[in-house]
Amino acid sequence: MPTFEYEALDGAGRSKRGVVTAETARRARMELRRLKLTPVAISAASEGRKSLGQKQRPPRIPGNELPAVTRQLSVLLGAGTPLEEALGAIALQSDNQRIRARLLGVRERVTEGRRFADALGEDPKSFPDLYRAVVAAGETSGDLGPVLGRLATMLEKNRSTRSKAIGSLLYPVALIVFAGGIITALMTMVVPRIVTQFEAFDAQLPLVTRIVIAISNFLGSYGLYILLAAILLGIGFWQGMRRPGFKREADRIILGTPILGKLLRGLDGARFARTLATLVAGGAPLLDSLNGARRTVMNAFIRERLDGAVAQVREGASMAASFKRASVLPPMMLHMVAAGERAGELPQLLDKAAEQLEEEFDTASTVALRLMEPLIISIMGGVVAMIVVSIMLPMLQLNRLAAGG
Repeated sequence: MPTFEYEALDGAGRSKRGVVTAETARRARMELRRLKLTPVAISAASEGRKSLGQKQRPPRIPGNELPAVTRQLSVLLGAGTPLEEALGAIALQSDNQRIRARLLGVRERVTEGRRFADALGEDPKSFPDLYRAVVAAGETSGDLGPVLGRLATMLEKNRSTRSKAIGSLLYPVALIVFAGGIITALMTMVVPRIVTQFEAFDAQLPLVTRIVIAISNFLGSYGLYILLAAILLGIGFWQGMRRPGFKREADRIILGTPILGKLLRGLDGARFARTLATLVAGGAPLLDSLNGARRTVMNAFIRERLDGAVAQVREGASMAASFKRASVLPPMMLHMVAAGERAGELPQLLDKAAEQLEEEFDTASTVALRLMEPLIISIMGGVVAMIVVSIMLPMLQLNRLAAGG
């Protein structure tokens, strides 16, 4: 059934905006009059909410836009704006048709009398389980505005940390691929052409030259097979990471690596701490908060160990003791959890732990990048120098033979 946006006046002469579902614009006006509203303007909401039974639905809200929408909603609710009006205001001022369509749909469900969290539940792709859990906790506690503010902060921080982690990995990978491409091109295209110049001379080539020629011949003969094998291994690893058992074992091995493991442990610890702080501060029950925060952890091995910790908390153990037995969270976070439990300030100390872990990750990744760049360049320079030396030595040797002859 079509959806129409309207602007109308209530009995007190106040302007109202919203959406109404009707077969025609005339029926929409009749529905507004039945609701004791005087229609001022009605237009078809082409991007409005579609029923769940329809196949075509508006695209979901992009993940990079959700923190901004949540922040705007928090500000409006904090200023005393009713939820329906806040949703409508954000939707109508947005130039993004995805946001407009989704928020208008949520607003319509809220005006029908549903709780905000339930209204979001009909659009799980735009509003994931964790998001709805925080909203439900805020509604239950009666502090929806501040809770949405904390939720927006959590989304912003998690997204920023994720972007930094990806950026930290992309740069060295790109540098390694670039350097490997240059070296491969030298070995497969430049070296073979120069080697042909030495074949006419019946002289013993230097050892370094023979090694470079052997590597060049090997890459020329089997390079394509090596590339194909690497691609197949990459695809196999990617498919394996979709299997829980394989991913858990791979994550366990990665977690045990000296530098990368510590960085990833801190990254997941920061995400877990910030999410747990947001849920607990929003009024969610502790066990629900722990389960919700556990789902944000990316490392499958850490997540499995946290399952056991949550089970121990359910049986009556303290969080600090349970997390310590799990042996997967950074020690600093364990101290913060223990202090938060003793002082009754768990959300505040978890936030501090998350901030400190994020700062440690930023510092460590920056230092690692600064060290890795000259290391890769030095290795690349060394390989290129070896190729140049392997070419120059025979040439000098041939020049001496020619001069002596």
